[in-house]
Amino acid sequence: MQSLKQQWFGNVRGDILSGIVVALALIPEAIAFSIIAGVDPMVGLYASFTMAIIIAFAGGRPGMISAATGAMALVMVPLVRDYGLQYLFAATILTGIIQILFGVLKIAKLMKFIPNAVMIGFVNSLAILIFMAQVPHFIGISTMTYIFVGITLLLVYTLPRFIKAIPAPLIAIVVLTSIAIYSGVDLRTIGDLGSITQSLPSFLIPDVPFNFETLKIIFPFSISLAIVGLVESLLTSQIVDDMTGTESNKNREARGQGIANIVTGFFGGMAGCAMIGQSVINVKSGGRGRLSTLIAGLFLIFLIMVLGDLVVKIPMPVLVGIMIMVSVGTFDWSSFKYLVKAPRTDVIVMLTTVVIVVWTHDLSKGVITGVILSAIFFVVKIATVKIHQDNNRFIVEGQLFFASTDAFVDYFKSADIKDSSIQIDFSNSRIWDDSAVGALVKVEDLLREKGIQVEVIELDAPSKKIISKLQGMSSSH
Repeated sequence: MQSLKQQWFGNVRGDILSGIVVALALIPEAIAFSIIAGVDPMVGLYASFTMAIIIAFAGGRPGMISAATGAMALVMVPLVRDYGLQYLFAATILTGIIQILFGVLKIAKLMKFIPNAVMIGFVNSLAILIFMAQVPHFIGISTMTYIFVGITLLLVYTLPRFIKAIPAPLIAIVVLTSIAIYSGVDLRTIGDLGSITQSLPSFLIPDVPFNFETLKIIFPFSISLAIVGLVESLLTSQIVDDMTGTESNKNREARGQGIANIVTGFFGGMAGCAMIGQSVINVKSGGRGRLSTLIAGLFLIFLIMVLGDLVVKIPMPVLVGIMIMVSVGTFDWSSFKYLVKAPRTDVIVMLTTVVIVVWTHDLSKGVITGVILSAIFFVVKIATVKIHQDNNRFIVEGQLFFASTDAFVDYFKSADIKDSSIQIDFSNSRIWDDSAVGALVKVEDLLREKGIQVEVIELDAPSKKIISKLQGMSSSH
């Protein structure tokens, strides 16, 4: 009960103000991602509203923001293009069901298999993507655009030194929007991205045939959306954990994302997930609890319903400046030192993750490639087996598994053994798989053909177990 009270009411003023900032920053993102997916801007805005509201209650990471995202929008493009909006709603609901199943199956356990090099690559590629998304909104547009971006950056970096009670991005948005409206300067605004309909989302059941054919169409998209959404959400959750020095329940987060997507699908929204940029804005603006996420959702719908006419006048250069601040704050600048000091293989993994995410704009592809590459490098690193001879005793050092069996067999093939009986000592080694068992049997057969008796000694319990299971061999200790 105390924990719940802390999550909701432990930081009321900070959560309310940061939630307002996040809501303002959500609007252009949601509209932009709707355009990417090929749907009406309101589909993204409704998704951002419902995701934020539901995740505030159901999520496992207080203070994290979930809404419509670019990574999810990219997956939806072929579905919307080929089958239409109703199939997108159906796919969003199925995405939520799959994510709940992943949460029940405790999929978050897989987080421990993501190496630090991949995490650094993930964070840096996100920072680069956030910055790249801003480029079309300020490069080569007008001198006044550059001036407003510059003033915004100046405000968000200098104001916190003098004013701590109100988040600097909120002051920048209010002040610079007022100046832009009253001075009549020619700047691109949120309204240039798309129109805002001042109405609440309504409950709907997707207008699709409820049959196997529909399932066949939406399932591949839903499984992709579920995986992309959870990869981004769980990694963002880890980043917010690190930023705030607190822990989160990642299996609850997976289930929460699922519940939020189911509700979103029934209220005319596109599938969403955690947003790194908005989550960073929230934390940097002082948001820590669930209240900040709830306020972001509530204030977003207030902006749409009540202040829609005013919101469309917010200048894009101001929001661009805030997002540039987010990208700079997200980037792990110590990774330049990491490039010099870290092992070469870790550097390759980190850079590969960055390149693939930036190239494909797909976070899951980069992370999965990074994990696979790390696994390959690890296998190569531990695949070295050395054998030392001590009289008639051959001491094996290193792990014996599929990648190291050739070296093990080759040694005994070429070894010039004079003794009529030898011992193979596994006190510094372990047998891991059927390839290793097969290699040991091969060596025993090879040496027996030469008239040499083999005794395998110092096997640990797991090695004995796998040998007896796979070959029924009996080994003396």
